[in-house]
Amino acid sequence: MEPVEGTRRALETLKDEGLGVEADLRMMAGEAQRIVPEAVGLSLSDLQGGLTFTLVATDSQIGSLDAIQYLDGGPCVHGAHEAERVTAESAALIAEDKWLMFARASAAAGIASTLTLPIVEQRRVVGSVNLYASTADAFEGHHDDLANALGASALGAVTNADLSFSTRLEAQKAAEVLVEQEAVNIALGIIAARHQVDMASAEERLRQAAARAGVPVVEVARALRDAFEDD
Repeated sequence: MEPVEGTRRALETLKDEGLGVEADLRMMAGEAQRIVPEAVGLSLSDLQGGLTFTLVATDSQIGSLDAIQYLDGGPCVHGAHEAERVTAESAALIAEDKWLMFARASAAAGIASTLTLPIVEQRRVVGSVNLYASTADAFEGHHDDLANALGASALGAVTNADLSFSTRLEAQKAAEVLVEQEAVNIALGIIAARHQVDMASAEERLRQAAARAGVPVVEVARALRDAFEDD
C-alpha cells in the first residue's frame, strides 16, 4: 500500500520534525494485507490531532470515504467514538438505509466491507485503525489477529502524529482552487439536503471533512456526486 497524496505531504512534514510515522504506517499496511489479502486500504485516525493518514493498494477513493464519514457518519467514526470494533458490509448498509452517504459511496468505489479497530490508551479512545476490503467477508475470523498485529504500532503512530488540525485546515483553504465547480455544487446540494443546512454551511462541512481526511475537496465532491448520480 502507498500513501495518498495528502498523507504523503503530511508524512514529509512529520519526517522533517523527526517523527517516524511513515515506517509505522507501512508496517501496519503490510501486516493487514498479510492477514487479509483482500485489504485494499488502511487509514489511521488520530482523534486528538484531528488527522487521518491513509494508505491504499488500488485507486480506490479511500481518503474520500473517510471524509464522507466525517460528514455523515459511518462505521469508522462510530467505532472510534464508541470504543467498539465495527465491521460493516456495503450491501447490508444500503439495504438498511444506514449511513447512507458512506454506504453508497463505498459501494460506488468497489469497497465491499470495512473494519474499525479503536485504539485505546488508559481507558480512553485516542484513535482508530480503519480497514477497507474488496470482498464482503474479508475480515471474518480475523478481528483478533488484526487487533494484535496493528494495535501497538497504531498507538505509536497516533502518539507521534502531533500536527494540528487547524494548521492543515488553513493550508487546505489557502491552496484550494475548486476547478470542478459543478461536482462541488452537486455535492453541496446533497449535503444541504441530507443535513437540512444552507449552502454556506454545507460548504464549510465539506471543506472541514476533506481537510481532516487529507484529501482535496473536489475528490470528496466527486465521490458524493458519483454515489448519488442516479437519483
